Amino acid sequence: MLSKLNIGERILLTLWVGGTWAIGYIAAPSLFASIEDRQLAGAVAGEMLRAILSIGLICSVLLLVSGVLSGLNTALKSWRWWLIVVMLLIILVSLFGIHPMIAELKLQKETMDALEYKFQFGKLHGLSAGVYLLLSILGLILVAFGLRRPSPERI
Repeated sequence: MLSKLNIGERILLTLWVGGTWAIGYIAAPSLFASIEDRQLAGAVAGEMLRAILSIGLICSVLLLVSGVLSGLNTALKSWRWWLIVVMLLIILVSLFGIHPMIAELKLQKETMDALEYKFQFGKLHGLSAGVYLLLSILGLILVAFGLRRPSPERI
């Protein structure tokens, strides 16, 4: 029988990982396919990505706290708990590292050579997309294996 804590953890994980995949691989590409103005599509997609990263930040912290409340020693020995730590670090790098760098670059667009801007933007966008893909795959691993090791009676 699942406890309320386990149910809550599953809901958080579903919201976080499902939202990550839905926005990154369905909503954002759909925006670019349906909106001719690429800057507008990019601005909307960027806001959606920031929103789901913020949700991921909250969910990951809550899941880590839940793991610790269930037993610090157990949490520290769990690869699942450490995977959430890695995912949290990825979110922090994205939200407070890569995204501000992209925003700063956009502010400098008018003063930069067009080719240099495209090159710099392409590098940062590629880095952001790669980090997001890594986050997405790690999230799928958590969904596939679950947040907790199955108890012996469930194996």
